[in-house]
Amino acid sequence: MIKIGGKTIGAGHPCFLTFEAGPTHDGVESAKALITEAHKAGGDAIKFQILDPDRLVADRKQLFTYDVLVDRETGATETVSEPLYDILARRALSKDEWREVKAHADSLGLAFFATVGFEDEIDLLVDIGCQSIKIASADVTHLPLLRYAAKTGVSLQIDTGNAGFGEIEEAVDVIRSEGNDQIIIHHCPSGYPARYDQVNLRVVESLRQLFPELAVAYSDHNPGWDLDISAIMLGANLIEKTITFDRTTRSVEHIMSLEPQDMKAFVDAIRAVEACQGSPRRVMDAEARKKALAIRRSVFANADAPAGTRLADLAVEFRRPGYGLTPKEYEAMGDTVLTRDVKVGDMLNVSDFAKA
Repeated sequence: MIKIGGKTIGAGHPCFLTFEAGPTHDGVESAKALITEAHKAGGDAIKFQILDPDRLVADRKQLFTYDVLVDRETGATETVSEPLYDILARRALSKDEWREVKAHADSLGLAFFATVGFEDEIDLLVDIGCQSIKIASADVTHLPLLRYAAKTGVSLQIDTGNAGFGEIEEAVDVIRSEGNDQIIIHHCPSGYPARYDQVNLRVVESLRQLFPELAVAYSDHNPGWDLDISAIMLGANLIEKTITFDRTTRSVEHIMSLEPQDMKAFVDAIRAVEACQGSPRRVMDAEARKKALAIRRSVFANADAPAGTRLADLAVEFRRPGYGLTPKEYEAMGDTVLTRDVKVGDMLNVSDFAKA
């Protein structure tokens, strides 16, 4: 079990909902505004991506391809390619700006998470009190970075992307070797948005089987929230969903993000599904039993009959409600006789019969 901000992430607890604003903000003010929307919607955490494009991207001309939404009515999209450096530069903030963003999350009671790629970025997160550090799927095999992050003692989230199970196990082992077992493993389909035939939601089940003692998450890279609900039913303990102010923004990940008017509906849908799951046991309370009897059947006299009439000679039929002699009890009465006179339409009870 992992406790963050007074909430527990793990089996038997409400799904922890993280809103991702890392790829969709374009500066301090938009980052803070997205935090405010995440709070208003009822999210548990906000997540960003702390990065330095000058260090991260060696080739400034390296292209990155993604889809953008161009028509809300028809759902028409366009494939766009632009330098990865330019994409990441739009998200880059200074250390002081990140402190300001984190302070805003704190003021609203939202947990603050962030993805990092360098050791000094981990130091920054520790310094500002980040509650959980995330390692991108591209760095799941970056063992030195994993070790450094694990030594902080802060909860670690691992994106798995295209990593094999063996690579994920190795990453978990490295983190644990540093005495840190506060690990959340994300099933994170590739693509912006991900192709449905490559989402493979059942990997959530596989991760739960491989790591039964760890929390498992689903990072959603598709529009809407049908897949998030499915992931919860498969055992996901945390859902990460990207948010934006405008899905038609011509930049990566906006197309699959939730807009403010949909964020509260998303949270409500998740909570409704959780409330409906209930217990795997069929437990009937008094009210449920009463409702069941109302639509079940009892034995009714289908003709007048005097006391002493044998059950075998009694004309009966089975009607609702089920408050009297049940059909099952009727079959088990055997050789019995009426103990009272009955009229047509009378509901019969066990007490109306005695051994012949």
